[in-house]
Amino acid sequence: MTRYLLVLLSLLCGALTLPSAASADPGDIAAASRGVVRVVLVAQDGSQVFYVGHGSGVAIAPDVILTNAHVVEPARGDRSIMIGVVPSEGAKSYGAQIIAYSPSNDLALLRLADGARVTPDTIYTGPASDGMDVVAIGYPSTVDRAQGLQVEDIIRPQSPVKTRGSISGGRSARQFDTILHTAPLGAGNSGGPLVDACGRVIGLNSFGSISDGNDAEFFFAVSAREITGFLRKAGVKLRTSAAPCRSVADLTAAEQQRQSEARARIDQEERQAAAMRASAEAAARRKAELGVIADREDGMALAGLLLALSVIGAGAAGLFFTRGQKYPAIAGGVAGAGLLLGAVLVYFARPSMADIDDRVELPKISAPQDSGQAAKLTGPLVCRLDAARSRVTVSGESEIPFRYEEGGCVNGRTQYGRDGSAYTRIFVPNQDSTVSRNSYDPAAGEYRVARYLLGMDAMERARSVRQQFDVPSCDAGPDAQQRLAAMQSAIDAVLPAQPNELLVYDCSKEDARPDS
Repeated sequence: MTRYLLVLLSLLCGALTLPSAASADPGDIAAASRGVVRVVLVAQDGSQVFYVGHGSGVAIAPDVILTNAHVVEPARGDRSIMIGVVPSEGAKSYGAQIIAYSPSNDLALLRLADGARVTPDTIYTGPASDGMDVVAIGYPSTVDRAQGLQVEDIIRPQSPVKTRGSISGGRSARQFDTILHTAPLGAGNSGGPLVDACGRVIGLNSFGSISDGNDAEFFFAVSAREITGFLRKAGVKLRTSAAPCRSVADLTAAEQQRQSEARARIDQEERQAAAMRASAEAAARRKAELGVIADREDGMALAGLLLALSVIGAGAAGLFFTRGQKYPAIAGGVAGAGLLLGAVLVYFARPSMADIDDRVELPKISAPQDSGQAAKLTGPLVCRLDAARSRVTVSGESEIPFRYEEGGCVNGRTQYGRDGSAYTRIFVPNQDSTVSRNSYDPAAGEYRVARYLLGMDAMERARSVRQQFDVPSCDAGPDAQQRLAAMQSAIDAVLPAQPNELLVYDCSKEDARPDS
């Protein structure tokens, strides 16, 4: 008979095979792994140093590591035991001290020594739903033993192990709020993060179930609810996100659908406008045609009248002449001749049917404007996040004050490069391990931020490329665009195919604020 006992273990993680059902993006899991560390305990006896044990941890601030209380518990009661933190990247390990300890929910905080920094992870504060794909990241000792690693190997930075599973909702430990999941763990994973498909921390792996037979094992992670409460009480400023995890494929498909619908709407409006123009043109042409016909008939009638009057004038002149009335005869002849000339002029002055085109007056019917035809949105703006079109994984400010001037000058100091209808700038910081591609389309009033969460080696390559170029400012002259394009093309070549985060903002002049 199989029985399961919940036991506090050195967090278990180390299955050698991974389930294939999870849909986590490898780039996001790799980004989350940057913040995972090995927490090593060693004892010193005189000049000798002894390995005591190890667990895992995750950076939640550049110099603050979150781990399990039971991982560092031996160091609290024995001053001879020292705590070391081994990052997943780089070439150095660091000392650390306990700054917060809570055995009631198995959490502890470590402060790195000597100004050390580790890229922090983001904590997901949304719901951890039943069946949700998860990945456990840490340093299981079973893998270390299988590789034949010695103590000197363990204290060197190396990539953590990732195992996949899913959440089995509705069950929690009695001691504190936990997440039950199936991502395999092994001794040494204690304190390592459990992350969602976007690489955000949803829990801290703490303990597992033990079977006395061949039944499957299950594992428990301290929930994000416990973690955020503990960190806020400790006064730690943390990065959180509650946005649902969307895959890049889903986001791309949704964006293509949106653009297709927008294009279909514009096409329909253009067809409707064309039909309205054709109908209006036909009506205007018929009106012009009737007007020309009426004017021609009026001209004929007037010419006929003048001709009749000229005949009368000529007859009167002849009558007066036969009576010897010289001056009346002359006057009648002149009048008759003038009326005849007028009749001729009126007749030939009539509008011809060819004049119809000149008389057509079409009403102004404007074609629908797409983003490429719209007026450009410049000046001080406020850009608001469109969550439905965004992939939020590590940040996502809801509003961004933004000032754009014609030609790609942003906030009065930063030159963006022309990229089709938009202007783009790639930023490679010296400290943060995140490359950002920011772009603004002044015709669409759309601001986009794509973030690439890079490992140490990839980040160094991007910085090396960036340092080869003199970055132009807004007043750099006419060749600034060419130099900027060359720099951004070179950086593009070392970036991954897709970003880890994509934020889309709609910009407007409403409530625009000055730059902060």
